[in-house]
Amino acid sequence: MNDSEPGTRTGMHPGIRIRPGTPTDVPAVLDMLDGAVAWMNARGNTQQWGTTPYSQKPGGVERVQRYVTECVAYVAELDGTPVGALVMDSGPSPQVPAIPVAEEPERYVRLLITDRTHAGLGVGAALLTHAVAETQRAGVQLLRVDCWAGGGGELVAYYERNGFTATDPFLMGDWPGMVLARRVG
Repeated sequence: MNDSEPGTRTGMHPGIRIRPGTPTDVPAVLDMLDGAVAWMNARGNTQQWGTTPYSQKPGGVERVQRYVTECVAYVAELDGTPVGALVMDSGPSPQVPAIPVAEEPERYVRLLITDRTHAGLGVGAALLTHAVAETQRAGVQLLRVDCWAGGGGELVAYYERNGFTATDPFLMGDWPGMVLARRVG
């Protein structure tokens, strides 16, 4: 999906526009991350990202700044308002050594976040569709992502509904994770 194409998947809002992310998007991405922490905590999920707002975590702001300057970032907008963000790279974060190395070139979703006030509009699905298109455009056939696998596996199931297959469970301390992969070529 490019900037001019509306979402075409069932359940995807037709007004979603995806554009490259820039350093000026850092505050909006941090707001989305803070909102996600609050939403998860309100549902009783304090294990996935903890209870501290992301913008107040040590290194949180710097990490998002690195995402938009060192990786490839995209922002989903609805009526000109940022409602989601996607960060891609050529592999997983080196800070997560538990993730198996791919045996071929890959694109890796390092961050997928949506504004919880726009839940159900297909923002995340639109961003993942964009990730597939960007992976194909790069001539790469493997797209991977890792996520929290606790809490009944709802996040793993979300990625599976979006075309990914669970491949590698991992543990970081007591934090259960899952790597998922999708063939795009």
